[in-house]
Amino acid sequence: MKTAHASSHARRGCVTASLQSPMPQSLEPGDQALLTEARAIIGLRQRQDWHHIGAALRTRSGRVFAAVHLEAYVGRVAICAEAIAVGMGAAAGDTDIEVIVAVNRAGKVVAPCGICRELISDYAPNAHVIVPGVEGPERVPVTALLPNKYVRPGT
Repeated sequence: MKTAHASSHARRGCVTASLQSPMPQSLEPGDQALLTEARAIIGLRQRQDWHHIGAALRTRSGRVFAAVHLEAYVGRVAICAEAIAVGMGAAAGDTDIEVIVAVNRAGKVVAPCGICRELISDYAPNAHVIVPGVEGPERVPVTALLPNKYVRPGT
């Protein structure tokens, strides 16, 4: 089971197609520093069959949280790096995410999975996500990654 789950992370790391978004933006000056943080954490902590993805987010207060994903023998309990970074922000009382990025072990930008897209948009509906683009990484609003997002009645 572990091998099958690890291969899904490997497939995620091989994302080369551009995300077709109606609102891509060029990276802002601070985004390169965030990419460096994500690449640094996966470079430092990557471990074969355990940590394949690194993520970093910056909140509107300027705080940066970086994390690696957690693999497990039972694939259902694996946790994405983006979710851990959001959790780190929540533990610090700072979830107003300005921008978030995830990279694979090679340092290439990867798009967040569907669950992470939902999580990011739940905690910070105005957040931007750095995703692979035709000419390199680009910023998109998280809302562009979740058309027709489910919203609980009354919220």
